[in-house]
Amino acid sequence: MKILLTGGGTGGHFYPLIAIAEKLIEVADKHKIIDLKLYYMSDSPYDKRMLFENKIMFIQVPSGKMRTYFSVRNFFDLFKTATGAFYGLLSMFFIYPDVVISKGGYAAFPAVLAAKLLKIPVIVHESDSSPGRLNIWTAKFAKHVAISWPEAAEYLPKEKTALTGQPIRKEILQGDPNGALEHFNLTNDLPIILVLGGSQGAEIINDIILSSIPELLSRYQIIHQTGNDNINDVLSRSKLLMENNPNISRYVPTPYLNNLATRMAAGCANLIISRAGSAIFEIASWGIPSIIIPITNSNGNHQRKNAYNYARSGACEVIEEGNLSSHLFIAEIDKLLGSEQKLIKMKENALSFANHDAANKIAELAVDIALSHE
Repeated sequence: MKILLTGGGTGGHFYPLIAIAEKLIEVADKHKIIDLKLYYMSDSPYDKRMLFENKIMFIQVPSGKMRTYFSVRNFFDLFKTATGAFYGLLSMFFIYPDVVISKGGYAAFPAVLAAKLLKIPVIVHESDSSPGRLNIWTAKFAKHVAISWPEAAEYLPKEKTALTGQPIRKEILQGDPNGALEHFNLTNDLPIILVLGGSQGAEIINDIILSSIPELLSRYQIIHQTGNDNINDVLSRSKLLMENNPNISRYVPTPYLNNLATRMAAGCANLIISRAGSAIFEIASWGIPSIIIPITNSNGNHQRKNAYNYARSGACEVIEEGNLSSHLFIAEIDKLLGSEQKLIKMKENALSFANHDAANKIAELAVDIALSHE
């Protein structure tokens, strides 16, 4: 049995595919399938270690972005897209998987196009409440469409669309407080704020944290995931801002949180500050109240839609970038962390929103299709 995964560009595409791959291995074992082979087709491996750990073979094909705005790069990316389509078709022909699982994104185009031409069954998963253009196109010929948000259904074929929730890697499905305070060198006498900027970090979130940090650290502790490209800037600025400040030890900047660090951070955090991508579903699975700051100009305005759809569940508050100021940001944090009753209700709402079985549902569906396709 061969199953090919595709998607790329961000961790929001890659990590849910890893979650599905983990469940595919479990489901294959349950069904006594001994010849399962997994492939990942994209323009870059994103995380070679995770591919290796899950025995996923990487197939590299070039792919150009399909921008909706004018850019000289659009012209050159046309050639990339054409080249990627050719190599994608060639690779797909020689692999000839039983099913393709696509998360969308520009890097998935060669794989889903090849699957369409070769009549290989496709399962699409859409993480956003407003689907991306590639997933809307792929859904027209896909066998099944899985969605994380019920609001996405209005853009997709009703007869083959099902609400599954968001696949989340089993290693970070739940928080773990054991050893968390020692790991981050924090104490249990002050609330802890966890700041998540996404896989690439978020400059505007980094800026608001730094501009608010002297006051925030007077009564809170902060674990700040900055993104690899931003860590040196954040370290130098925070050192300058907090020079001779006795509370500097309450601030823990880190470029990246691995699985263990993510579990521990989620296990000790009282409040999370985050973008409105797929991290929302991880936050919900942890049952942690949050303040969501959506990207203003995300593709299809999907982050803003995600944020407000999640806010309607009562699990978070939303601050838009245009309204973001240190005064408002600090006031919102104080309001939430100052109300135990509010935090308890938000925690309950977050856990009610979470769906822990998404990856398993998609994996079971893929194996059923693959068995019928063999």
